[in-house]
Amino acid sequence: MATIEECRAALDRLSDNMQHAEGDVRAAAAMDRSVSCHITDLDVTFAGRLTGGRIEVRDTFSGPPRERAQIRLAMSGGDLVALVGGELHFARAWGSGRVRLEAGLRDLFRLRKLL
Repeated sequence: MATIEECRAALDRLSDNMQHAEGDVRAAAAMDRSVSCHITDLDVTFAGRLTGGRIEVRDTFSGPPRERAQIRLAMSGGDLVALVGGELHFARAWGSGRVRLEAGLRDLFRLRKLL
């Protein structure tokens, strides 16, 4: 089980990776959307924005998301760390229900380039 600090570090690494991406991935990350990531086993939510090709975490609080973000993720802390570390494939984790991703249809089409 990952700690809150490890999860925050994983989100920072993901943000750095997105900012330095090229081509279609960089274009997909260039959206301006509200984002929440609920870490289910810790019952903590990171909330912020995807803007300028980065995820800016602006708030961390206990429990599920307080507001409905435009892009919503939910997973265990260990799965977040494994995804960012390249040990867990997003499509398989999403397909098996280990990771939940909710967003509008247009955003889902753009996000698939990140996956």
